[in-house]
Amino acid sequence: MSEVRYSKKHEWIKLDGDIAVIGITQHATEMLGDIVFVELPEIGSSVVKDGNAGVVESTKAASDIYTPVSGEIIENNQSIVDDPAKVNNDPENEAWFFKLKITDKSEMDSLMNKEEYEKFSKESGS
Repeated sequence: MSEVRYSKKHEWIKLDGDIAVIGITQHATEMLGDIVFVELPEIGSSVVKDGNAGVVESTKAASDIYTPVSGEIIENNQSIVDDPAKVNNDPENEAWFFKLKITDKSEMDSLMNKEEYEKFSKESGS
């Protein structure tokens, strides 16, 4: 498993070969509050970098989930659809959202490492 990278829209991504695992960050869950609903993309659907790939709703707000890279959805985490509170409990491990077969690994180059993401999150206030 390679290092985790982060998007400015508060998603994380782990790349293993050409398979990417994507979820939302701890910071995102703290901003959203208690998550009560998750909608994930359909398996087999194609997504494009920074495109909408789902929805997460909390007691505070609804928010779109974006994909930090382009690819084809190959797996969804049904456990977070069945029990959305799991996202609050472990957003950067067990509560991943979906896996995709990445189509352009160079898209990873525009994403932040953990230190850059933490700095971005503090400075942006979002």
